[in-house]
Amino acid sequence: MALALKVNGKSRRVEATPDTPLLYVLRNDLELNSPKFGCGLAQCGACTVLIDGKPARSCVTPVGRLANAEIVTLEGLGTLDNQHPLQQAFIAEQAAQCGYCSAGMIMSAKALLDRAPHPSEQEVRQALAGNLCRCGTHARIIRAVMRAAGMKEKAQ
Repeated sequence: MALALKVNGKSRRVEATPDTPLLYVLRNDLELNSPKFGCGLAQCGACTVLIDGKPARSCVTPVGRLANAEIVTLEGLGTLDNQHPLQQAFIAEQAAQCGYCSAGMIMSAKALLDRAPHPSEQEVRQALAGNLCRCGTHARIIRAVMRAAGMKEKAQ
């Protein structure tokens, strides 16, 4: 079945059954590799993307429900030449060790900063509580999000 999606600002058509997880379509059909398969149960956050500005676990989100949704992956935030403040901050704080969780963390952080541009550290911790990192870079990730909030403020 042909499905129309809007991903990273572009209209895309894919062949998939409506119950196919969005993650599979993003990775296999659209070749967007930032969302990762972690647990397949919406427990780890590695597959987090934004759907209409809200973080969502793409591993359990049926693609058939997204016909009118705006889907954003890490690839939709910035480029090497024009990085999003969160991408810049993650690099500056060396917040990615293995990098597996980074895209999900950044997407959850983006949703937070979009709704609360000046979050407290506690708000950042709360927003990222559902995103797991096995490398132990949580402190750097928190610093990166706090840095990005400051960078975002300067950019406005």
